[in-house]
Amino acid sequence: MLRAASRRPAASGVLYLHGFNSGSGSPKAGLMREACARLGLPCAAPQLPHRPRAALALAEARLAELGSAPLVVGSSMGGFLATLIAERHDLPGALINPAVAPATLVADWVGQRFDNAYTGERFAIEPEHLEELEALTPVRVTAERYLLLLGTADETLDPRRAFALYRGARAILHPRGDHGFAALADYLPAILAHGGHALASARLAGRESVGVPGDTNDRNHFG
Repeated sequence: MLRAASRRPAASGVLYLHGFNSGSGSPKAGLMREACARLGLPCAAPQLPHRPRAALALAEARLAELGSAPLVVGSSMGGFLATLIAERHDLPGALINPAVAPATLVADWVGQRFDNAYTGERFAIEPEHLEELEALTPVRVTAERYLLLLGTADETLDPRRAFALYRGARAILHPRGDHGFAALADYLPAILAHGGHALASARLAGRESVGVPGDTNDRNHFG
């Protein structure tokens, strides 16, 4: 059973942050924009740089266009960034399979090159990526501000780590859900409800797939 949401004014907009090597054109971002459009809510889903500090700076810069109290939503690495923004600006957050200690994950990728399916960008993971993530990683969070959506079969991140860090947060466990969280459309009403808005359950465009067309390299895309 979900804990009762904290008493906050309805969100004035939604900031959606995609995961590592994903993009603003991802199906998840598209679903979020469509849901917000149905509610008449402003929505920003920026294309984030691959460097953590630059991504955080760009995400924070987009807050100004979303009113006084936006809801911050993030997937995977975007969930990590959403946490930093929610803590800094006292905002509610909804996190989809969030990265809890991303420096641990990225440590194995230093020197490796990645291709972004959405932008065509090619980049390599450098030691500075690791250093920035280590410096940004919070020791504790204000759990009451968050809604967690965790796939119990996440093949990339251990959901138990997120459950532990955000202990006390409202949480939804999706049975056998993987890291891509393909069932996101089904949970959009819960995400928007966390921001104080009622979204009717209805089929959304793009509901059938939230993966990258033709992408079979899970390590290369964490939407």
